[in-house]
This record gives sequence, structure tokens and C-alpha cells, in this order.
Amino acid sequence: MNRGLLRKAFHEIWPTTVLCGVWLFGVEAALAYVLPTFEAQLADAMRQIGFIKTFVGVMLGVNTSGNLGPEAIQAYAWVHPVVLALVWTHALVCCTRTPAGEVDRGTADVIFTLPVSRWEILINETLVWIVASLFILALTLLGYLFGGQLTEASEPVALSRLLIVLANMFCMLMAVGGLAWLVSALCDRRGTAIAIAFAVLLTSFLLNFLAQFWNVAERLSFLGLLNYFRPLFVFRDGTVPWHDMSVLAGTAIVLWIAAGIVFSRRDVCTV
Repeated sequence: MNRGLLRKAFHEIWPTTVLCGVWLFGVEAALAYVLPTFEAQLADAMRQIGFIKTFVGVMLGVNTSGNLGPEAIQAYAWVHPVVLALVWTHALVCCTRTPAGEVDRGTADVIFTLPVSRWEILINETLVWIVASLFILALTLLGYLFGGQLTEASEPVALSRLLIVLANMFCMLMAVGGLAWLVSALCDRRGTAIAIAFAVLLTSFLLNFLAQFWNVAERLSFLGLLNYFRPLFVFRDGTVPWHDMSVLAGTAIVLWIAAGIVFSRRDVCTV
């Protein structure tokens, strides 16, 4: 590890980390309070408007032909589009800083000619980002616990199950980060890298949605990111989704190694 690289990475990503963390705390607290409090009204709305029930089922990764129990309401707070958007935004913003961000700012000539290898730069950047990711996930958990204390509409979720969901979300975040690192290593402009990575995530989201209606999309649903993040089953059964977490972690490792190989071998053009 290089102390200078660690300090540089920390100073550049802490504003984004704090902003996303605070937003996640507030959004999760609001969802943890509102969803159980208005559980009956939400259930009526889903029965009357089929699209809402289908959308919730897509986010939860389950078939909506039957009734959704209280676990579905609790799990939805973790797969709400705003929560996912904030988590993914943090990964995309932080993981496209090197090398695409350095090229964009015109500082690549200085950074990449330091007496350190490109692998060392990538490793130090990744370590700081992992710590930052753990920080925003901790704030997400605290927000959920805080919002849950404000309502007595349903039984609280066991902390052990929440930690399992948090671990699953961490693996998902690592996969998104690996994607962002690889795209950044292939691009010369940060805006382009973010746009491409976002397009891949959006396609993954749409694939999960279309799987409810289209047989072709259903057969390809294993490619969707949300297919491996389904907190409903954790809340309902209390089991650890080892398969889902291993797929996400394996994807993250493969993408990160690919990013390192591309980054270490490519010619960086700053003109």
C-alpha cells in the first residue's frame, strides 16, 4: 500500500461517499417507517393496480401471482429504485476516477509516471473504495434500524437477517464496481465510462422486468444483477444466499482483474 495514493483517493471520494451515505440513511429511514405503517393501504393498492404488484414483484425477484406477505414490505425497502440508484451511483462515480477520470482532468501524465506500478494505483484506489462502500452500507443499515424504531406496525426484522442482506448488497456493489473499473480502463473520458456502465445496469434492470412477460427475457434473466440480490428470501427463510453472493463476488473479481490487465497494458492518451 502507498500512503500517498491512499490519501489522494480518500480526499477525492469522501464528499461523494458522505453525500450518498446521508441520502441512503434518510431514504432507508423513511422507507422503514412508511412501508410498514401503510402496509394495509399498499396491499390494497397492489390488488387494485396490477402493474404496481408486478413492479414490486420484479424488484423482489418473485412471482406475484399470490399474496405478498409482510416480509415483502420489509424487503422492498432494500430494493427500492432510489436505494439502488444511490448505491450504484456511488460505485460508478468512485470507480471511474482511474484511469478515465485522470485522463479527463489532464492529470494522467503526472499520476501514471509516479514511481509506482499501475497495479499498485488500482489496488490502493480499490481499497479506499471498499472502505467507503462499507461506510455507506453501514449508514443504510442504521437508517433502516432508525426508521424501524419509529413504527410498531410490524415485527422488527432480526439483526442477523439484516446483516445477511447487507452482505449480499455488498457483493452486488462489488460487482457494479468491477464493471465500472473495467469500463473506465477501456475509456478515455469519464462521462463516457459512466454512461456505458449505467447503460449496462439499466439493461440488467430491464431484463429482470421483461422476464415477467417475455419468455426470451426469462431465459436470459440469469444475466440480470437483481437476480442475485433478493432480500425477500432472506427475510422469509433466514438462509444465507451463498450461490447469489458467490456469483456476484466472482463476477466482481473477474471484472476487476480484467480492468487491471487492461489498465496496466494500455497506452493512455491525454491529448
